Amino acid sequence: MADPVRAAETPFGIDVEAGKTYFWCSCGKSASQPFCDGSHSGSAFTPVKYKAGETRKVFFCGCKATGGQPLCDGSHKG
Repeated sequence: MADPVRAAETPFGIDVEAGKTYFWCSCGKSASQPFCDGSHSGSAFTPVKYKAGETRKVFFCGCKATGGQPLCDGSHKG
C-alpha cells in the first residue's frame, strides 16, 4: 500500500458535536482536510469514521502518520 500524502505539519483542531459522525481523510489528498471528499477513489485508502461522544474540540491528525486514527498522537513531531 502506498504512503498517504502528508496534508499538514500539525493537527486540525475541530469543534465536534455530540452524536455527529465525521469521516477523516486517510489518504491526505482531500481538499476538505481533515475530512474526506472522495479523493481516495481508486486507491487502497478509505476514510475513517469518527463519532463524537461529546461536544468538544478534538485534534484530527494532519500528517496521516498517527497510530490512533483519526486523532493526533503526536507523530508529526517525530
